[in-house]
Amino acid sequence: MEHTNHHCSFCGKNRLNVKKLIAGSQAFICDECVLLSSEILSHEKKDDFLSTEIALLSPKKIKEELDRYVVGQDRAKKFLSVVVNNHYKRLMLNTNSEIKDSKTNLLMIGPTSSGKTLMIRVLQKMMAKHGIPVAFSDATTLTEAGYVGDDVETVILRLLQEADFNVEKAQRGIVFIDEIDKIAVKAGGSSMARDVSGEGVQQALLGLLQGKVASVSVQSGRKQPGGETVQIDTTDILFVCAGAFSGLEEIIYERNHVDTVGFHGNVQKKSKEKSYEKVEVDDLIKFGMIPEFIGRLPVVVTLNELTEDQLVEALTCPKNALIKQYENLFEINGAKLTITNDALREIARKALAKKVSARGLKGVMEEILQDTMFDLEDQVPCEVFVDAQAVKDCKPIVRGLGRSGTARG
Repeated sequence: MEHTNHHCSFCGKNRLNVKKLIAGSQAFICDECVLLSSEILSHEKKDDFLSTEIALLSPKKIKEELDRYVVGQDRAKKFLSVVVNNHYKRLMLNTNSEIKDSKTNLLMIGPTSSGKTLMIRVLQKMMAKHGIPVAFSDATTLTEAGYVGDDVETVILRLLQEADFNVEKAQRGIVFIDEIDKIAVKAGGSSMARDVSGEGVQQALLGLLQGKVASVSVQSGRKQPGGETVQIDTTDILFVCAGAFSGLEEIIYERNHVDTVGFHGNVQKKSKEKSYEKVEVDDLIKFGMIPEFIGRLPVVVTLNELTEDQLVEALTCPKNALIKQYENLFEINGAKLTITNDALREIARKALAKKVSARGLKGVMEEILQDTMFDLEDQVPCEVFVDAQAVKDCKPIVRGLGRSGTARG
């Protein structure tokens, strides 16, 4: 016979008033108390997780990790470090307080090969160690909904994939959108045609940046009739956008260039170098970004083109420096690669002359070493010696190595 006088030891409800009463050795607990206990533990676990992440991801620690891979750009690295740390402080604040802090999306502006994407790649690896998803997207593939290309919800799908389809995990992640300048409004375009990859994409991204519940198709990112979708709230997702904004420096230069006319006139000549630092919201709007879109990216940080000294540092100092990669490659083939300091400077000058900055360093290295690497198997063991003249002539000196490993001849 079922005992109806048993009751929950926590809430006191009788067996007949609950769906399930679980018996222990000397006590009982009902299904309602089990559910309530589970929710309490879940919230405490989330709060403990966020507190731990904030401690591990202090701005200084984030910047120290960025410094290991990215040369220069200290101001941009500090901005990025603070924004990411504040993002997780805000999540904890919004959990425990009645004060709801709004997120701070970031816009990074700088010339090509200045380190924008590399910073986020390093950040992605760092965040992955702590279970924080970071997703990459390219604005050039995005189009307005209903047109050929990727819907804007695709950027959220990539974040969901990085989070192993854990919705809660994805909803506190970071989305990086590169080439954001490519969705600027087309100047002089026909008013009869829709700008579906420019202003249309900016309009479509507004809700995601501000925060909305997005319906994401699990299969492809594009909504299909009857297809499976997942609801993702983007309110707590941090967005970092970046672009080269080629031509923006001309707009800034024209705004700052003031000439006075007359016998006592003073014609001021202002350099266009590093003019990104003086960027204002009006400049971005004139470039082709709509005001509502820029308003959802309140923090704007600029990056400068790398100098010759910084390019030399980029060749040798970072953890995955290019020279270290080539030294390892030659060592695998039984050869020793030696590059002089003068050669490093000449390589940096070549990259600057080609207007490709850090991204062009590998091209310059391949140009110098290509023929040598082609014939390397027939000459090992050997030392490949590169000085400034060898860089200019694209002809390294190959010396045979004796049994002791020293160069001879």
